[in-house]
Amino acid sequence: MRPLKVEYCGEWYTVNEGEAFGIGRESDLTIDDNPYLHRTFLTLSSEYGLWWLSNVGQLLSATVSDATGSVQAWVAPGAKLPLVFQTVHVMFSAGSTTYDFTIHAEEDFYNTSLTARPADGGTTILPVTLTTSQRLLVVALAEHVLSQPSAGRSVVPTSAEAAARLGWSMTTFNRKLDNVCEKLDKIGVDGLRGGRGRLATNRRARLVEYAVATRLVSTDDLTLLDGADDGPDGDAEGTDPAA
Repeated sequence: MRPLKVEYCGEWYTVNEGEAFGIGRESDLTIDDNPYLHRTFLTLSSEYGLWWLSNVGQLLSATVSDATGSVQAWVAPGAKLPLVFQTVHVMFSAGSTTYDFTIHAEEDFYNTSLTARPADGGTTILPVTLTTSQRLLVVALAEHVLSQPSAGRSVVPTSAEAAARLGWSMTTFNRKLDNVCEKLDKIGVDGLRGGRGRLATNRRARLVEYAVATRLVSTDDLTLLDGADDGPDGDAEGTDPAA
């Protein structure tokens, strides 16, 4: 098998067949000295003619997507995922910090392409359609991740910081955050609920991971924040019950 290349913060690492490559706080790829991060959180290894990404941690999960964002998986503790695409993006959060890195293979087993593109320039990745204010909320939370020049680490803002960035009250922000999380939870997005109807405490970070990994929002959306102070109710979306 040909080796893998891992890109993180502008640095490149080589993973050879027959070697287990660790990623974490104290591993072959040392992500950060973040105490919320496992010493070894993820591993890359070869088995059955494939490369595999394994979550060997006990608390954290990782969001994995292909280069187009049309295929996305959530790798929970104890799970492992075959790497069948030539480019794979990995995102995860530890505490208030979100990290991402990219895995490059010299060949792929499957190809993906975007088959559904919105005709009006709106944000649509079937079956999810965001209203204007919901999209603003997601962009405000993902701003630091989207604006970083290369894969690395960034901080997801608190609800109070994001609300202030948008010029919204906390009541409005929390209501709209609830609506977005509930909308995504209904289509099967993991990690946004804490069980028994409760929303997960780390839902902001999980929401950012999913939205960026699936290209639900992109760097092109950052310009929306320039007019955020116009208020959340100035768009024509009153017919949407989840607005």
